[in-house]
Amino acid sequence: MNIEAFRARRNRLLAQMERGVAVIPTAPERARNRDTHYPYRFDSYFYYLSAFREPEAVLVLVAGDEQKSILFCRDKDVEREIWDGYRHGPDGARETFAFDVAHSIGKFDEMLPDLLANQPTLFHSMGHDDAFDARIVAALNRVRANTRAGQHAPTQIRDVRAMVDEMRLIKDEHELATMRRAAAISAEAHRRAMQATRPGRHEYEVEAELLHAFRRGGSEFPAYSSIVAGGANACVLHYVENDAMLNDGDLLLIDAGCELNGYASDITRTFPVNGRYSGPQRDVYQLVLAAQAAAIAEIRPGRHWNEPHDAAVKALAQGLLDLKLLEGSLDGVLESADYRRFYMHRTGHWLGLDVHDAGEYKIGDTWRPLVPGMMLTVEPGCYIRPADDVPRAFWNIGIRIEDDALVTADGCELITAAAPKRIEDIEAVMRDAHQ
Repeated sequence: MNIEAFRARRNRLLAQMERGVAVIPTAPERARNRDTHYPYRFDSYFYYLSAFREPEAVLVLVAGDEQKSILFCRDKDVEREIWDGYRHGPDGARETFAFDVAHSIGKFDEMLPDLLANQPTLFHSMGHDDAFDARIVAALNRVRANTRAGQHAPTQIRDVRAMVDEMRLIKDEHELATMRRAAAISAEAHRRAMQATRPGRHEYEVEAELLHAFRRGGSEFPAYSSIVAGGANACVLHYVENDAMLNDGDLLLIDAGCELNGYASDITRTFPVNGRYSGPQRDVYQLVLAAQAAAIAEIRPGRHWNEPHDAAVKALAQGLLDLKLLEGSLDGVLESADYRRFYMHRTGHWLGLDVHDAGEYKIGDTWRPLVPGMMLTVEPGCYIRPADDVPRAFWNIGIRIEDDALVTADGCELITAAAPKRIEDIEAVMRDAHQ
């Protein structure tokens, strides 16, 4: 881990703050039931600036003439380490993660009023966590109670997330190396899932292959709940039950990616359960693949966020007209948005520490221009439910194809390209596995 990269981020934020105090807590632990907790996952904003993974921690940044970074964390406790594992403690955390100062988390509420006193601005994510907000308000009120002693509380409160969002949009080399590795692990997981798929198996059996490949590759968690959707289930965009049997002649849509050192990957592939696409399946698949190619061609510096989506929609609409699933002219279908019957979501999202990563898509009323270092997904789809005006051969065909694209100086790099995507490649992988 490159600790200097994290310290550089803190210094960059401090420079933007100019004067004031930023208070950024990590995520709380969450009880799953009784005395059992969900696996712990740190807050993305906190981690981006600190590299610190333990719960019960707060980062405070003081900007101004004597700027400093302060970590509040759990005390070193050998007895608790026997039960719960290693703790850095304040001294260890300060040295390991290059903070200027570190204190026990037990001192946070006591020390916060003094840190806020006589500062012009508080940078915090008010409204994100009501319980933590109450602690902030209590500290502010303690400062206000000392006005006759010459203290004053911050007169402005700014959302620190908005400032960090802009930083997180552009990935540095440390982040890109991690995301490329996560993409490689996930691509191998999708290949393994293709090899394991057979008629008569269940969606959860294929999901188990994904989880095995994620963990075997070094990933700590799935980046999100895996979608393993056979047949009609592929037409449910956020299907996660993953408990149905896979039937001969159906397609299987898998939307799954691992998380590595906090960074997400996000891949979708759709392939035939029996290893061979039928004629209608092949036609719709080629349509979605062409729409993705049209979107990818628009990903380069200077293009705006919406342009890949618009290109995908145009390709999909024309293809749906060619397949007689829609009627009319291309301009008419685009203007009426009739295509949304079969394609109802956007073509991508930012990707990073969060699957739907930080960052605005518009600046004011204008779609944001793409610049090198941005990472986004490209995921057009087509979902055809049974209907009287739809030929039966197309019923329950749900297809999505998704890759992770890095904006480069002259175009884009698909960091998930190792996951088979062309029809001939997918059929070859499955044929070899079946043999």
